[in-house]
Amino acid sequence: AVRECRGFWRRAWQRGAGGPAPRGQRVVAGSAGGAAVPAGKSGLAPWVPVVGLEIHAQISSNSKLFSGSQVQFAAPPNSVVSFFDASLPGTLPVINRRCVEAAVMTALALNCSINKRSLFDRKHYFYADLPAGYQITQQRVPIAVNGTLSYSLCTDNKMSQMVTKTVRIKQIQLEQDSGKSLHDDTRSQTLVDLNRAGVGLMEVVMEPDMCCGEEAAAAVRELQLILQTLGSSHAVMAEGQLRVDANVSVHHPGEPYGVRTEVKNISSIRFLAKAVDYEIQRQIEELENGGTILNETRAFDSKLGCTVPMRDKEGKQDYRFMPEPNLPPLILYDAKSLPANTNHQQVVNIDWIHERLPDLPSVKRAKLVEQYGILPEHSFTLLNEDGLTEFFENVVKHTQMKPKKVIGWILNDLLSYLNQHSLTVKESPVSSSILADLLNLLEKKEISSTAAKQVLVELWKGEGKTPLQIVEEKKLELIQDQEALEQICQAVIDGQE
Repeated sequence: AVRECRGFWRRAWQRGAGGPAPRGQRVVAGSAGGAAVPAGKSGLAPWVPVVGLEIHAQISSNSKLFSGSQVQFAAPPNSVVSFFDASLPGTLPVINRRCVEAAVMTALALNCSINKRSLFDRKHYFYADLPAGYQITQQRVPIAVNGTLSYSLCTDNKMSQMVTKTVRIKQIQLEQDSGKSLHDDTRSQTLVDLNRAGVGLMEVVMEPDMCCGEEAAAAVRELQLILQTLGSSHAVMAEGQLRVDANVSVHHPGEPYGVRTEVKNISSIRFLAKAVDYEIQRQIEELENGGTILNETRAFDSKLGCTVPMRDKEGKQDYRFMPEPNLPPLILYDAKSLPANTNHQQVVNIDWIHERLPDLPSVKRAKLVEQYGILPEHSFTLLNEDGLTEFFENVVKHTQMKPKKVIGWILNDLLSYLNQHSLTVKESPVSSSILADLLNLLEKKEISSTAAKQVLVELWKGEGKTPLQIVEEKKLELIQDQEALEQICQAVIDGQE
């Protein structure tokens, strides 16, 4: 795998590309405006990349999908495993209402058609971390189908122009997670942790409507924001709560789709963009050199920056899907179909959930632009950084400075410092109230803009001093007394004689 990756980069460099993509074939931010990649050395028609995604989102719930076991990240191995999770004989699944509501909420936010009657199936495959030998999922009739997700991305590096695109959602289905295999290479053994076994997942299947890594990353980021806004999933990729499989192929315009490869379990949005773009360029190079693309599963090696083969998919795996015999059809209701005298704790009412949906990220952005008069691209930055919107609004609330000027200090000074030191907004040594105090001094013309930046440098040190204290200690205040100014000027002149 290492030789394959290094060989790819070496050949790209020898062609003069200076990077991962061959000359004339790079997929860049500008490709957001069109799907075709320019023709390569063969001189044939442009290549058209096709990208589809399958996303597994862990449902935010205290217990698992079919058992009462606690869901707890980083718990001691095998400490939150019920008899059902371990597949002991005689145990039966009991569906978690919270997981169903989370799936319905997500489906509504993604404009899906919700099936009031959905079915559960068994998907058979044999891994050590799947104790039952099958996964309970929804193959035939999932809980929701036919949705859409709108997302935006920039067409240049300055984020001055945004384009909005839409990807179709094929379906959303409920299913169990598997356990986790821990490979100990030193002892040549594999250990199994079943804490994750049975945790509720929503699988969001997107149609192949994207054409590059940037689009795929933007779509997943928007979905992540929606899930977090709804509270249906924490969607923290670092904790495995959002995992992405990318299906990638390339073809010439007017021709059928090419053979696709699947890049499994991508664990960050940045890696997703890199993995998709690498795989597109790898396939183009392979085909232009007379090779063929294998229908295979690959993994993304973040250290090497490339995808590597995992297993062949030429022979279709027979999962032997069958109806889950221990679960009846999942029945949902709306206001019209809800039977009289129904115990509301025992049913899921679609309309009741719909009425309680919070503002989605797109709505929040529009409100930020309208309320504060900021640029649309700035609203994206505020929402993309966890806690930054609240920080900005708190500063605006406690300062006399106009929001358009506040946003500059937030994005250019605060955010750049946090990024430089790998800090989150919540870890900022400068609170929103402290920054508001500083901006008030500037707005009242008690200090200059240059002095304000000097004060901010001191505030980053986190020594507990207020902006006013720093101004007085450093003697940074603007002098308003004309006589005092004349004395200073005269002293400078006298010093030059």
